[in-house]
Amino acid sequence: MPATVESLPAARPSTREALLRRRRGWFFGLTGDQVVKYVFQGNAAVSIVVLALITFTIFRDAVGFIPKNHANLVIYRLAGLEFVDLLREQVAAHSAISRYLASVRAGQLARLTKDGGLTPAEAMTRLAAFDAFANRFADTLGEHEALLGSLTDLATSLKERKKVAEDLAEARQNLLGAVAGAPPERAAALRAEADGMTIEVIDFKAEIQPLLALRPEIFAANERQRAALQELLAAPPALPVPAADRPLDKFGEFVNRYLAEMDVTARRLATWNQDRPIGWMEAFNAFAFGRQWVTASFWQDWYGVIPLLTGSLLIAFLALLIALPLGVAAAVYVNQVARPAEQRFIKPYIEFIAAIPSVVLGFFGIAMLGETLRRVSQLPGLDWVPGFPMAERLNATTAACLLALMAIPTIFSLAEDAINNVPRAYQEASLALGATRLQTIVRITVPAALSGIMAAVLLGFGRVIGETMVVLLCAGNRIAIPDLGAGFGVVFQPVHTMTGIIAQEMGEVVRGSIHYRALFMVGVVLFLISLLVNWLAQRIVRRYRISIG
Repeated sequence: MPATVESLPAARPSTREALLRRRRGWFFGLTGDQVVKYVFQGNAAVSIVVLALITFTIFRDAVGFIPKNHANLVIYRLAGLEFVDLLREQVAAHSAISRYLASVRAGQLARLTKDGGLTPAEAMTRLAAFDAFANRFADTLGEHEALLGSLTDLATSLKERKKVAEDLAEARQNLLGAVAGAPPERAAALRAEADGMTIEVIDFKAEIQPLLALRPEIFAANERQRAALQELLAAPPALPVPAADRPLDKFGEFVNRYLAEMDVTARRLATWNQDRPIGWMEAFNAFAFGRQWVTASFWQDWYGVIPLLTGSLLIAFLALLIALPLGVAAAVYVNQVARPAEQRFIKPYIEFIAAIPSVVLGFFGIAMLGETLRRVSQLPGLDWVPGFPMAERLNATTAACLLALMAIPTIFSLAEDAINNVPRAYQEASLALGATRLQTIVRITVPAALSGIMAAVLLGFGRVIGETMVVLLCAGNRIAIPDLGAGFGVVFQPVHTMTGIIAQEMGEVVRGSIHYRALFMVGVVLFLISLLVNWLAQRIVRRYRISIG
């Protein structure tokens, strides 16, 4: 029977005192178990505090974006920039049709020189009638371009005056704020300097009248343009090389659509109201559903997250499409098929990929992978693939291949653990019933581990959507919503991502500015997506454990 403090005789004080010291503890009166307990509790508390501080910092700076963007949109309307953009959209639509005619001409020129065997001079002669037609179409925009220039000058000057007045008001406020803690002589000088500032008070209602006075000229130019376009549609030229897709018929459809949109634009110009208030939800929606991310613009800054969100999701789903079969297949092979020697070789090497710095993978994508993919896409036998040949070596696919390589270790490790936790009795029962090893894996093992595999996939998704360096170096960084009209070729288009835009622009913005806070709003979106993914993964893992138990 082991000795206790109470059972020890008094004749053995040294042993008794040793047991008492062991019971009472040797570290500030604590036992070893208590020390371990408090150390782990302290680590958990520190983690919670750090997470709370990160969350508070992100949301504190992000919340200030809404009032700043609201003020940004108010000036956009008061200064008449919104009015001018209505005409700008009409001009842009006409220019898009001109680019379509240019693409038709390029196709005709290629057919005449390559297939028809004509010299460039002979081909240009055959295209003279078409060129004259395209030039006449382009000339129909002359009046609108002149009016747009006048409107732009009026609106930008008004906005610039407002910006100067705001800067002076802020400077005056700073001077007055410095008066309180300054010596009397310095305070008097600061107050005199502040009082000497002349801040212009702009009457937007009166200042906007010259811009609105141009509406009759716009409507008259629309009517003249309509007559000229209808005249062009009545006598289109014949193409030197007839095409099966009938490009001039499409041109007629584009022009008719343009004329219908011109009527809509005219009504919007006629009913545009400078006094219409802008709500706070409109300021939020401009971010949450905005399709443009334009900063440091002389005209108007836009902070729409949609181009960045779609770019991030496109790359993440492409990466998972590559990493999922490879990671899960490797996990199944290592756990169910491979011999012990193969397991000791394969598993560490797959997990070693996670140790490669992302910037190294980004350099690899720039120097080798992107250029290799572009050269492969230029092979004559692959011209049937949508998006081939690739126009840019840095695009969504290049970044997705590298992100897939980074996600494979995560998916492999978690999926292998999930498969390893499947009760062996399931597999033994299947084999005892006469099923082959492949049938057991496909119909018993993998379905039993499916919840764990799904959790692995979600955590792999969280891994790739939060990656920065690879997408910043290899995604192409073009801020635009991917063109889904290109079909499968959309995966070869350059995109930008939420993590990439934060890393690229955060070091250049002024602290506290609207641009600064917009980047924090992007960080909030990224934070919420990661939080949702991890929450779903935890739910699936918990359900998996319950089902196994």
